[in-house]
Amino acid sequence: MLEYGGIIGLLVLIADIWAIVNIMGSGASTGAKVLWTVLVVVLPVLGLIIWFFAGPRSGRATA
Repeated sequence: MLEYGGIIGLLVLIADIWAIVNIMGSGASTGAKVLWTVLVVVLPVLGLIIWFFAGPRSGRATA
């Protein structure tokens, strides 16, 4: 059975993978994609939060 910290870590990992997939699918330049990906990988929680508010958006229209 996973510990409480293990579950939190797993959720952060899933969220980081989701963020990286969205970064790669965005319309940003290659350099921007690399920088955002490095930020999310090096600082998993803080990088995810920063990306969520300031990162490149996908080409899809949002409602």
